[in-house]
Amino acid sequence: MTLRRFLSSWSLPLAILAGILAYVAVYELYRELPEQMLSILPSRKTVLNLVAVAQPFFLFVMLFISFAKIRFAELRPALWALPLLLLQGGIFAGLGWLLYLFPDLECRFLAEAAMLAFICPTATAAAVIVRKLAGSVEHVMAYTIMANLLSAVLIPAVVPFAHPLPGFSFGAAFGVIMIKVMPLLMGPVLAVGLCRLVCPGFLNWITRIPDLAFYFWLVSLPLAMAVSARYLMHSPLGTGAILEIAAVSLAACLLQFALGRFFGRICGSSGDAVTAGQALGQKSTVFMIWTGYTFFTPVTAITGGFYSIWHNSINSWQLYRKSQEEAGAGSAASSQDKPRKNG
Repeated sequence: MTLRRFLSSWSLPLAILAGILAYVAVYELYRELPEQMLSILPSRKTVLNLVAVAQPFFLFVMLFISFAKIRFAELRPALWALPLLLLQGGIFAGLGWLLYLFPDLECRFLAEAAMLAFICPTATAAAVIVRKLAGSVEHVMAYTIMANLLSAVLIPAVVPFAHPLPGFSFGAAFGVIMIKVMPLLMGPVLAVGLCRLVCPGFLNWITRIPDLAFYFWLVSLPLAMAVSARYLMHSPLGTGAILEIAAVSLAACLLQFALGRFFGRICGSSGDAVTAGQALGQKSTVFMIWTGYTFFTPVTAITGGFYSIWHNSINSWQLYRKSQEEAGAGSAASSQDKPRKNG
């Protein structure tokens, strides 16, 4: 097995393990080293600030690389796109309104976890899975752009109500969140459009590098998991509450895959069911983690870590089932091609 194939097959567990071990190792290092050594190393605050800058940078780059491979003029939204956007945004806004009405809700961290799971835009890697499952890449990429726009608008509009920023009015909080979210989600689309006009050769060079976004993801996901591990280790929540977040993320994942396939089927064909299921169910979990520790209760950032496990497990099962179907079809075709023996 080549290194590339090994990383592709085991990237998720390796990234999760690397992120957790990296945080534990650094945490223990800073705790055990003498003061003389600590004085020549960057402080914990400096390291956290670097991670806080690196996370949105990697997200921007991954989206830029993915959108660089798209001809926007060829994208056409599918009929199922509107009901899925209304569903995704409606649940997020409804849960935010619930938290606004009941600010002292005992299980508000679970509601925030569900909000993250629903508003998070489609993963750019969804196109890869859709292609393998014989769905429509054009439709899923069109939905990815629309889901990014939806998140860029709704997160600044709803979060100041659901989780007010201390010392900020609604207008000020809206502005702060808009400044952080809008460039991150819509900036890559505008940057790609500008590059097509000014320096198309650069885009051609980017698209010729195989799996470039995947390698950025391999660096970004461990950073996200390290941040989640930090909040998990220092969380005031007990094991039961953490398991509840895991259950909420699992329920949200299954529900979105199921609803996506349902609306895709009634608005199109079996291929649309596959595409819509991935569009709604497969999420940019690195963005989910970043949004959790940036705008919500930090412990809700682990929602993205759990969701990453669930949607990748579903993808693995779908790909396995697809390979089995193709193997069965190939066997049936070869048996029909064999000449029959005379009786």
